[in-house]
Amino acid sequence: MDDLRRAARLAADTAMDHLAAVPGGPVWQPVAEADRRWLTGQPLPAAGRPVTDLLADVRDHVLAYPMGNGHPRFFGWVNSPPSPAGVLVAPLAAAMNPSCAGGEHGGALLERTAVRWLAELVGFPHPPGAGLLTSGASMATIIALATARQRAVGDVRETGLYGHRPLAVYVSAEGHSCVHKAAELLGLGGRYIRTVPVDRAFRMDVDVLRRLIRADQEAGIRPLVVAASAGTVNTGAIDPLGDVAEVAREHGLWFHVDGAYGALGVLADSSDARRAFAGMELADSLALDPHKWLGVPVDAGCVLFRDLAGPRDAFSLVPPYLREDGVDELGWFSEYGPEQTRPFRALRVWATIAHLGRDGIACRVRHSMGLARSLATMVEAADDFELLAPAITSIVAFRYRPAGVDTGTAEALNQAIPAAVQRRGHAFITGTRLSGSAALRACILHPDTTEADLALLLQEIREAVVRRDFRQTPR
Repeated sequence: MDDLRRAARLAADTAMDHLAAVPGGPVWQPVAEADRRWLTGQPLPAAGRPVTDLLADVRDHVLAYPMGNGHPRFFGWVNSPPSPAGVLVAPLAAAMNPSCAGGEHGGALLERTAVRWLAELVGFPHPPGAGLLTSGASMATIIALATARQRAVGDVRETGLYGHRPLAVYVSAEGHSCVHKAAELLGLGGRYIRTVPVDRAFRMDVDVLRRLIRADQEAGIRPLVVAASAGTVNTGAIDPLGDVAEVAREHGLWFHVDGAYGALGVLADSSDARRAFAGMELADSLALDPHKWLGVPVDAGCVLFRDLAGPRDAFSLVPPYLREDGVDELGWFSEYGPEQTRPFRALRVWATIAHLGRDGIACRVRHSMGLARSLATMVEAADDFELLAPAITSIVAFRYRPAGVDTGTAEALNQAIPAAVQRRGHAFITGTRLSGSAALRACILHPDTTEADLALLLQEIREAVVRRDFRQTPR
């Protein structure tokens, strides 16, 4: 035990040394060939090794090549730095190593509070038990759509979808692919996923949604779910949630909101935020990712429901007459989703929220949203950049477009810029496509990012173009 205690201290020191060094190092760097061989080609060891030796290997070969999201100038995808509290309690959850399927123990019970806190943060009506932590929004979406399918086809668990009318799912052209994956995995069929066009602000076009629903009804196809976004990953756009909720109510659809990234934006508590997020509280289900804006170390997703009976009907294998067990009438978490063995996610979620408090989380949200608006202003003021969408949350979509550059050249440049900037190591940005053209996107989530970091990002893009170092980056 003494050796393990010494190793634990070394592990803690190694983790803290890593976190302290991240801001001064490269945001990202390619893996050296020798380290790549070590990472991917190790033979299975016949004999074991001391834990201290393993920690040295992790330090030298793994921590040396971070993804980059711990750095203040990481603007890629939607990946936040880890919350300090979440990092520190993670070994404690591992030391307990419970299965949080349910039962009378700390891990399962703490999840009730963690889920309730998340619901309170985003203002979602949360009956006790109507939510659970998941691996991420992809699993949360599967659980939500399975619950919608159960409501529409009461015998689906016995007969599947055989003999039933096709069920249609509606998602905007800017909606996340997890909705498509969930529909396909649940047997709804990609043929019946309806892509709803977006307006000039990249929000779901509600008039077209109505027309698509009517066309399906006339064709004998049953509308099932409309999935709206409270913060898309391309531009941070928020669909007109109140209008979508009204359409869902009129036609009896399940209303799902993908708030994986953006739902916490409601904490900005401004008139603009209240207007943008109005209607989110009307959803039948809401997907959240505490491991995005909130910074809980992965994995940590969440799905919330207005009615706790729905997911339990969709997943429980416990007969209703046995559900009132006298200990916890809500039953086990494993009755509300597909996972039976479930990790102790709640400790990291609880610790992160408890450490920051509502005020601290709101401050982080306002900080990153303010920086997004600052970056958008910088882009608009520059003569070699073009803003492509309003900066609503903390994502800015733009394009490098200097005067005199034709469309074809601009397209090629914007496709090549992200990898070139990443390789330089001073900032990290990713690309996407908007309205059929290559675009750049910066997602701001790090609480230590400054306006100087944003100015450096734009300068790094210019430098990458001047140097024309557009070799393919091995990622």
